[in-house]
Amino acid sequence: MGERRAPIAGRYTQQEVALATRNRGMPLEALRFDVTPAGLHYLLIHFDIASGDEALWRLEVGGQVREALSLGMAELKAMPAQTLRVTLECAGNGRGHVSPRYPSVPWLEEGVSTADWTGVPLSAILRHAGLAATAKEVVFHGADRGIDRGVEHDFARSLPADEARSDSVLLAYAMNGAPLPPQHGAPLRLVVPGWYGMASVKWLRRIEVLDRPFDGLQQAGSYHFKTSALDPGVPCRRIRVNSAVLPPGIPDFYTRQRVLDAGPVSVTGRAWSGEAPIRKVEFALDGRWREAQLLPLSGPHAWRGWSFHWQAERGEHELASRATDDLGNVQPLDPVWDLGGFGNNSVHRVTVTVR
Repeated sequence: MGERRAPIAGRYTQQEVALATRNRGMPLEALRFDVTPAGLHYLLIHFDIASGDEALWRLEVGGQVREALSLGMAELKAMPAQTLRVTLECAGNGRGHVSPRYPSVPWLEEGVSTADWTGVPLSAILRHAGLAATAKEVVFHGADRGIDRGVEHDFARSLPADEARSDSVLLAYAMNGAPLPPQHGAPLRLVVPGWYGMASVKWLRRIEVLDRPFDGLQQAGSYHFKTSALDPGVPCRRIRVNSAVLPPGIPDFYTRQRVLDAGPVSVTGRAWSGEAPIRKVEFALDGRWREAQLLPLSGPHAWRGWSFHWQAERGEHELASRATDDLGNVQPLDPVWDLGGFGNNSVHRVTVTVR
C-alpha cells in the first residue's frame, strides 16, 4: 500500500500548508447565504483539476447491467432534470482541532457549503442500463489521476446498490444555475446528499456495477473512522450532526478575533446532519446553553439556519452552537479523537470582544 502516514503534533508541515492553499474552505461569513456562491464553496481536490471537452465527454456505464451505455453530455442534458439543494461537508472538516492530527488538509470549520445542483437522477441511468440481480455496489470513476500512499489510481468511490438507486443521487452538470466550474467537476460529477463529500465523485466518466465490494484505495484504504493503526475502522458515510456560528462583528486581520459594539446582536448560523433532520440548535454564551430559534428549512438535504438574540455587554465572551437531529444525535462539546481526523463535529466556538 506504499508509505503510511502517522499522526503528528505541533506546527503544520510545509506539505500541509501547500494542501491548504489548494483545498480552500468556505469563509465563515458565507454562512449568511442559504446557497453558497460557487466561488466561495469549499474545495477538496485530491489530485489535479481534470480537463475535458464537454463536446467529447462520454459517461460509460457497464459491469453487472443488462445493457452497457455510453452517453454524451447532450444526451444526458436531454433527459428530465432535477435540481436539489444539498449541503456537502468534507469528512476531514475539523481535523485541525484534533491533536495529534493526521497529516493532511488541516481543516478547521470551513470545509462545508451548500449549493443548488442540477442534473439527471442516477436512478434513471441505472434503470436504463438495468441492474443485474447480482449487483451489490456501484462504483464511480473520476478522471482525476494521481498517487496516494504509493498507489497510482483514478479517484473512485462506490455506493451500495440500494443507495445508488435513490432518486436524490444526481449526475450533476450545473451548479447554482450555471455550468459546473472546472474545480467543481466539470462537465459531470456525482452529488450524494447526506454523505460526506468524498462520495460525490467529480469529473465523472465511468460507472461500474459490481457483484462484490469495491476494494479501490479511496474506498477500502481510506475514509474510515479509526481509533488506532490496527483498527480496521468503520467507513465514513453519512454526515454527523454539526453546526457553525456566523462570527459577529469585525475581525482582527491576523488572529480573526472578533470585535463588536455593546448592544442588541442577532447571532446566526447553520446546522446540518446527513442522518436526520435538525431538531434543535442550542446557543451558548460563556458556557450557558439556551435554545436558539430555527429558521425555515430551504430543502430536505440542505443546512438549516438558526438565530439567537443577544444583548451584548462589554467584555470578553465565548459563543458556541450545538445541534441535535431527529435521531437524538448531539454534537460533542470536545473533539473525539480519530486516527485520520475524520468526522470531528465538536461544537464551534467563537471568541468576541464587546467594546
